[in-house]
Amino acid sequence: MRRAALAFAFFALGGCGLRPLYGGGSGSAVASTLSSVTIAPIAGQAGWLVRNKLLDRLSEDGSGTAAYRLDVTLDDNITAFGLRGDQAATQERRTLRARYQLIDLRNGMVVLDATAGSDAGIDIVSSEYATVAAEQTALENLSEIVADQIVARLALYASRTAQSK
Repeated sequence: MRRAALAFAFFALGGCGLRPLYGGGSGSAVASTLSSVTIAPIAGQAGWLVRNKLLDRLSEDGSGTAAYRLDVTLDDNITAFGLRGDQAATQERRTLRARYQLIDLRNGMVVLDATAGSDAGIDIVSSEYATVAAEQTALENLSEIVADQIVARLALYASRTAQSK
C-alpha cells in the first residue's frame, strides 16, 4: 500500500510540470544568466557584505560579457524597544531591506524591480562590546538572507525568461 502511494506521488509530480530551477547544472539557461550579471557597488558596510554574498552566489568572475547589471539600495535600521523602568532599552530589532533592479545592458531597460528584506532581534546586555558584537553578527546574517532572496528572485526571472524564448 505504501509503495503504491509513493509510486503514485512520484508519477503525479512528474506530470505536474514541476522542474528544478537549476536543471541542467552550470550549463543551464538560469546558471548562464546568473553568471552574466554584474553587481554595481553598494554603499556602506551592509552594502559591502551583501555585494560579497551576491558575488559568491552569482559566480561573477569577469570572464564573460555582462548582459545585466544589478543595482541594489539598502536600508539598514536598528530600533530599540522593550524599555525597563529606568527607560533603558532591553532589546533591539535590526532590519535590513534591499530594493534592487536588474537592468538589461543591451537596451538599458529595467527588467526586474523588487525588494528583499529580513530582520533580527538583539538582546541588549550590560556589556557594550557584547551588544555591538551581536549587532554585527545580526548584520552578517541578515546580509546572507537578503542576498539569498535576491538570487532566488533573479533565478526565477532567468527561468521564466528562458521558458518564454
